[in-house]
Amino acid sequence: MSNPINDPEADDPLDTLIDAWLTLSEAAEALGVSPNRVRQWARERELSVVRTAASREPRVPAAMIADGAITKGLGGTLTLLSDSGYDEREALVWLFTADDSLPGRPIDALREDRGKEVRRRAQAMAF
Repeated sequence: MSNPINDPEADDPLDTLIDAWLTLSEAAEALGVSPNRVRQWARERELSVVRTAASREPRVPAAMIADGAITKGLGGTLTLLSDSGYDEREALVWLFTADDSLPGRPIDALREDRGKEVRRRAQAMAF
């Protein structure tokens, strides 16, 4: 049986958790760069680009971009989650799932400049 988080053919939790998406071109425009630069940032874990069951086109969660820049602290958090064994889709599920101890979603806490709290929780999950 496949894991629904990692199987883009299954009902995709990312389509439920993330309500606003940007295409690579839209993300590039919002950041003032080329789509190739967006892809490079995704390879460097500065932001996430994924395909979901709802769209075969690679997309970026809109919450990862604010005021013409990648959300502060996102890259470090994505790297920390990756180092803890999370793949890109699992990291997105974690970032966009409400955490009562924050309170709210980790992505919202990052956008509110509460990255230290988010990274502390991400580190705790690694142990």
